[in-house]
Amino acid sequence: MPSLSCRIFCFVLLTSWFSLRAQGPSPEPSAPVHKISAIDAAHVHEIFHDVYNDVRKDYYDPTYHGVNLEQRYHEFDSHVDSAASNGDAFRFIAGFLNGLHDSHLFFEPPPRGTSYQVDYRMAMIGDRCFITQLRPGTDAATKLHVGDQVLALNGYGVSRAALWSLEYMFHALAPAPREQFTLVSAEGEKRTVVITHAMKMNKRVYDLTTGEDFWDMVRQDQDDADLIRERYVEHGDVLVWKMAEFNADINTVESMYGKARKNQTLIIDLRGNPGGSTDSLQMIAGYLFDHDVKIADRVGRKTMKPQMAKAFHSPFKGKLIVLIDSGSASSSELLARVVQLEHRGTVLGDTSAGAVMEAHQFGDQIGADNVIAYGMSVTDANLVMSDGKSLENHGVEPDEKILPTAADLAAGRDPVMIRAFELAGSTLPPAMSGRLFPFLWSRL
Repeated sequence: MPSLSCRIFCFVLLTSWFSLRAQGPSPEPSAPVHKISAIDAAHVHEIFHDVYNDVRKDYYDPTYHGVNLEQRYHEFDSHVDSAASNGDAFRFIAGFLNGLHDSHLFFEPPPRGTSYQVDYRMAMIGDRCFITQLRPGTDAATKLHVGDQVLALNGYGVSRAALWSLEYMFHALAPAPREQFTLVSAEGEKRTVVITHAMKMNKRVYDLTTGEDFWDMVRQDQDDADLIRERYVEHGDVLVWKMAEFNADINTVESMYGKARKNQTLIIDLRGNPGGSTDSLQMIAGYLFDHDVKIADRVGRKTMKPQMAKAFHSPFKGKLIVLIDSGSASSSELLARVVQLEHRGTVLGDTSAGAVMEAHQFGDQIGADNVIAYGMSVTDANLVMSDGKSLENHGVEPDEKILPTAADLAAGRDPVMIRAFELAGSTLPPAMSGRLFPFLWSRL
């Protein structure tokens, strides 16, 4: 987790934004009704210039995939003064970066005075987008239904190529209190609904002298850690390890494999896992093989050592099954693909995100007394697997593609988990399959 000082003076890393794919064109900013102030525009110009310099100096490909970076920067920067709002202006920064079609290269905008709580989750299943989770007791829960297919969000069509950009735009760059959905229900009925998000006033100044703000941050860190904790279920001679992110330390990894070795089959559920620490990836992979394994070659501006998984003294030798979906990104994809290339186990589910680069994330700021903090993710290296191919923009194709239907989602059935237990030589009741790991919502 980020340190408190990082939380105060830099920014909070939003993992899903750093790990999922940034493909498809960024929707163009709408025609402005009014323009941002000259002071706000000057701030955005300064941030934009810093972003441009970060990419120019640190991006892994010095040719920028053939993009004339300076020309593109000046082209997008020239529109900032005519933006309708700060959010609209930030979309020009995002559009500039999106021209490199890189999943790990993007801008984290400054925190806002207000934020809107997103009380639903949606995900691509095959080529269709579905509502997958709803927070009880919210406006979203009264108007949306798990299993609804999402045809359009705020007037924009939803596809695999566009979903990340849409969520990034409407939830990060220019969030609004209401969203419009065009939906098809599990029964095939088409409808349009507008949902309202709950608004939260955020503090602009933190006072660490009284202790209240300090302990609020401590509690927030604890809540965040709880959402990504390692979870597992043992059923018969099968252990299912639900891995929310790659953030486990060596003690946690050893503990999980100690439990796995008592069972015949290990199912590693990486669905919705956006990636995380490469150290964690290397440790987790190291317990799956009895020999050292190269995960990927790192290709960048300078010569770099490959990512390696060093074999541990007592690896798990049982049957291995890995579950992935469209939300499995970065380290999740690397682990799944290594399992395939080494013929170590079976991969089930849906095609993964295709967001597999190596990047460093950092906070930056402009100003002295009144600080405006923002963040960046800049790609350090492309990762090339042992078959000579990169997973970026392609993803991992599972050995068996299994796509839950709208009816499965609505009923809480998990056909991917059911099939995993079949391959393990066991059975899992359909009614139980979708309840092994209840979805965890952040605390309000």
